[in-house]
Amino acid sequence: MKSSGITKHLKYHLLALATVVAWAVSFINTRVLLDAGVSPIELYVYRFIIAYVCMLAWSRFRVRVAPWRDEVLLAVLGATGGSAYFIAQNVALQHTLVSNVAVLVDTNPLFTILLAAIFLREERLTWPKVAGSLIAFGGVALLTFRNGFVWGHGLLGDVLALAGAFVWAIYTVVLKRLNNRYSTLEITRKTFFYGIVTATPFLLWEGLPTPLSTWLRPDVLGHLLYLSLVCSMLAFLTWSIVTKGVGPIAANNYLYLGPAVSMAVAAMAFGERVGALGLLACALILAGVIIVEREHLPKAQLVQ
Repeated sequence: MKSSGITKHLKYHLLALATVVAWAVSFINTRVLLDAGVSPIELYVYRFIIAYVCMLAWSRFRVRVAPWRDEVLLAVLGATGGSAYFIAQNVALQHTLVSNVAVLVDTNPLFTILLAAIFLREERLTWPKVAGSLIAFGGVALLTFRNGFVWGHGLLGDVLALAGAFVWAIYTVVLKRLNNRYSTLEITRKTFFYGIVTATPFLLWEGLPTPLSTWLRPDVLGHLLYLSLVCSMLAFLTWSIVTKGVGPIAANNYLYLGPAVSMAVAAMAFGERVGALGLLACALILAGVIIVEREHLPKAQLVQ
């Protein structure tokens, strides 16, 4: 008797679930470090220096210099999918709820398809894509302005989370030009490197660093190592294994669990409550993103 697809690939599905949970919890770790007095730029730079060194060791310190045009594109990946995305996310977590950030950064597929339609001319804005986008952005408006249009820390954080989603969409569009020429490991390592390079001037401009005594606190060091080794290094490797094992479509479906996990953990860790309107807004955002992404895929790819 033949086993089902899920039973046959159970280890891959469990690995996918563990990876998504690790990423969802990363919002909590980041918030804890920010509350401990670490600056958003410091957190990004130190987190990815550790991850980059680990990836170099994994690659046995083999570094290939690409043709200069590709190196420019790789630098754009580092500036968008690296420094700009994570710093915007880190700053957002200082100003709004963890649950808001977790959901709003998940809108990046909407921006990606719009940018691809404009610059790559590989996408057509069909009615399902338009409808899904409107549903999702209706949810964004409801989530952001559910307490009224009042400019303040909460709204600033929500806007920064959306900005993070937008720069990640730029990263995704540029990535399409490099995917066929370089391995995922090589692209990610270069993204880490150029992300550190582009963030370092801002770190120097920021002034006084966080005292060493703060970094050496067991809780602070533990959260930093978790973000660096588990979320940035190990999770990347496990996600590559999952994608090869069950395919990108089945793997990406697990990403929709991320915001729900983040909201649940934020409720337990910080007592965050999004309320009925917040839950409705999250549902609209995720529904819109799913509609757009499913419409985006060729019909043959939907069959697993």
